[in-house]
Amino acid sequence: MHKTIYSLLSVLTIALIPSFSMAASEGFDLVLNNGRVMDPESGLDAIRHIGIIAGRIVSISEQVLAGRRTIDATGLVVAPGFVDIHEHGQSEEAYRLMVQDGVTSAFELEIGTAAVADWYNERAGGQVLNYGISIGHIPVRMALFQDEGRFLPVGAGGSGIAGPAIMDRMKEMMRQGLAEGAVAMGFGLQYTPAATQAEFEAMLAIAAETESSVHIHTRGGLEGLQQIITSANNIGTPLHIVHANSSGGSSISEFLSIIQTARDGGQDVTTEMYPYEASYSDIGSALFDNWETWEEDRFGRQMWVATGERLNRESFERYRQIGGGLITFGRTEEMTRTALRHPLTMIASDGRILEGKGHPRSTGSFSKVLGKFVREEQLIPLMDALRRMTIEPAMRLEAFVPAMINKGRIRVGADADITVFDPESILDQATYVDPIRPSAGIKYVLVNGGVVLDGGVLDPTIRNGAAVRSN
Repeated sequence: MHKTIYSLLSVLTIALIPSFSMAASEGFDLVLNNGRVMDPESGLDAIRHIGIIAGRIVSISEQVLAGRRTIDATGLVVAPGFVDIHEHGQSEEAYRLMVQDGVTSAFELEIGTAAVADWYNERAGGQVLNYGISIGHIPVRMALFQDEGRFLPVGAGGSGIAGPAIMDRMKEMMRQGLAEGAVAMGFGLQYTPAATQAEFEAMLAIAAETESSVHIHTRGGLEGLQQIITSANNIGTPLHIVHANSSGGSSISEFLSIIQTARDGGQDVTTEMYPYEASYSDIGSALFDNWETWEEDRFGRQMWVATGERLNRESFERYRQIGGGLITFGRTEEMTRTALRHPLTMIASDGRILEGKGHPRSTGSFSKVLGKFVREEQLIPLMDALRRMTIEPAMRLEAFVPAMINKGRIRVGADADITVFDPESILDQATYVDPIRPSAGIKYVLVNGGVVLDGGVLDPTIRNGAAVRSN
């Protein structure tokens, strides 16, 4: 009920905000003039002039505006700020890199947290971008089984069987997390091999009660994907499949076809991809439990993040005892193109940077799509790429998270989360060896009206980023 009221108030507020003429424009806090405004929700693609007051867009004008500060966006694209619906870098270091890739809202929705209220309290007081978290099945399991993993299970959190007492407590913690404002429910089923179908479906039922979406790292290949889709459909749970390109691998066409068939049948299911051929995970996770059976050449496709070295059997065993990040080169560029050509896939980074180490997707996913695949290869149109980065992820969340109704759009009344970039120079610059090189071509990033990236220069003192919660 509260979400319906919020939506009605939002519509009324937008209707009451005037679209100021030039004569009234002196009251603007900030003006973006002469930019090519591209809004995937409305289809607007034209030179316009945007006026902002108190962190909201209040004018989209065909006339030049004036305000206390004016940014000339001539030759630049003015787009809604990018919404990263799947990333793990919820730290100051990662937030700064994401802003430089045009991201204005970042969500950790696959792994999540077991302590939602504490997580938000740790970030209170403003960040450089907007942020949100899911209540996570993985960390809840890790807490209940006292797993010692730092990010993913390395013991009973993944391999323990949940009896009745643990199941009851698991349900309580998931409900509590949603009540504390989690924006979704997260699962990494490949990292929790002992989680039964009954356990999984019990959690889906809790999400269905509140109409929150569940964000799932699948397991079991195409058959596992179909089983997840069937369970969510039977229970009535909104479903989001994370990193289709990674989970689908060489079967990406069939993977996406299964999702498309479900959507064509009326099911609420969405998906995403990141534009790189290598994946990233923790070497100690269940993902690599069968490492002792590998052929020798498979070890050489693994890169130890801490040093950049390619591994062999001996070094893999040694580092698995230590624990840490591992990059796996296991897909082709054509698989990435196949995923990106499909209209279903949103863009999300799946990124995580720790002390300067990680995967280049953490820093360059959005710029890589816009530079390499839109401008250089013309694989998809610019407006379509922006759709997948802005309005689609916002709409995925907004039924349960009312604040997202005003994200991912450039329209009167929307939050002034705006990314301004040069379509002729935007490109990722991060590499697997140097994953923290900021993207090129992003000129300005506004978060709730604050200019966090100013002329390509990050200003970390502008901390207008706010918590995004479901209540």
